[in-house]
Amino acid sequence: MSLENIFTFSEKSARCLSFNPLTSHLAIGYSDNYIRIIENGVLLKEIDGHSNSIFTLAYSPDGSELLSGGRDAQLKIWDVQNNYTLKTNIVAHMFAINHIVYSPNENFYATASMDKSIKIWDSKRHKLLKVIDKSRYAGHGTSVNKLLWTDYNNLLISASDDRNVSVWAIEATAS
Repeated sequence: MSLENIFTFSEKSARCLSFNPLTSHLAIGYSDNYIRIIENGVLLKEIDGHSNSIFTLAYSPDGSELLSGGRDAQLKIWDVQNNYTLKTNIVAHMFAINHIVYSPNENFYATASMDKSIKIWDSKRHKLLKVIDKSRYAGHGTSVNKLLWTDYNNLLISASDDRNVSVWAIEATAS
């Protein structure tokens, strides 16, 4: 094993990464509220994306969109093909968005939040389809930190500060 390179694009913490194999862009979210787009170690673009730290980034499976979320509880959808212009800004949660993950069939994505909820979204229209929380589905009692959406029986797995890992069977329509 050998270290290939080290890059510094901010004086603040690098918090999350997402890679777009179609464009070879690496998106990096920072504590300075910026998303930086890198290609082959070269800074291509800086996006003043959020009003606070960026905690999660996810390129859409077709590579046309970049989703971002962070401490400001905003879900933002960026148009990759139009130089990362903002397509949509959604007040998605009450507290920080910790993670975004796409479903294996690419029709949905889920957001995990410090507000103790998981939300399922239509990936084409960016419309909220379902809220998984403690009162409705015996969800987590504290911050939901990470998600994994597997193609094994379409299971969504969540990890939380409540020390629980929950496994959710998500219907194909997520209704």
